[in-house]
Amino acid sequence: MEPDGDELLSRSARDPVAFEPLVEHHAHALHSYLARRAPAVADDLLAEVWLQAYTSRTSFDATRGTARTWLFGVARNVLAAHWRRVPPERPATAGGDGHAVTDPWQAVDERLDAAAVAPAIRRTLDELPHAERELLLLVAWEQLTPTEAAAVIGIPAGTARSRLHRARARLREALEPATALSRTGDLA
Repeated sequence: MEPDGDELLSRSARDPVAFEPLVEHHAHALHSYLARRAPAVADDLLAEVWLQAYTSRTSFDATRGTARTWLFGVARNVLAAHWRRVPPERPATAGGDGHAVTDPWQAVDERLDAAAVAPAIRRTLDELPHAERELLLLVAWEQLTPTEAAAVIGIPAGTARSRLHRARARLREALEPATALSRTGDLA
């Protein structure tokens, strides 16, 4: 069962031990968020996230979002500070789901399909405005709702939904020729 992060974060201002379940519950998701964006330094960045979150825990305001969105906001700020210090890394595309595949040819087909569309996905993600790309990745990779992603980025939920719609439409548009090509078998 998920701990009540808002209550734990608020209580941790008085009782530092209350912060520990937040780390246990959110560490994997935050590490995944960082690893997809800066794989070589994800562990170091996660440590910085927890340090900053702990030292600024009294600034948490439950009226502005949940503990989860607040933590992703801290992670986003740590990542932005990292990118200001060093050149940004090219975002990696999401890999498999970790489940064993029983038909090896199905996995080969899936990799070929993914290889055919990966350049179009990378190009489109690179062309998206930063806020649209970040929204799309927060929703697709981090499994945040559009409202939660809006809170992380610091924009109104309605704005996030329209930007997310635009980003998805551009991605669909870019993928149409690539998916049509992979369906015909002409992977030239």
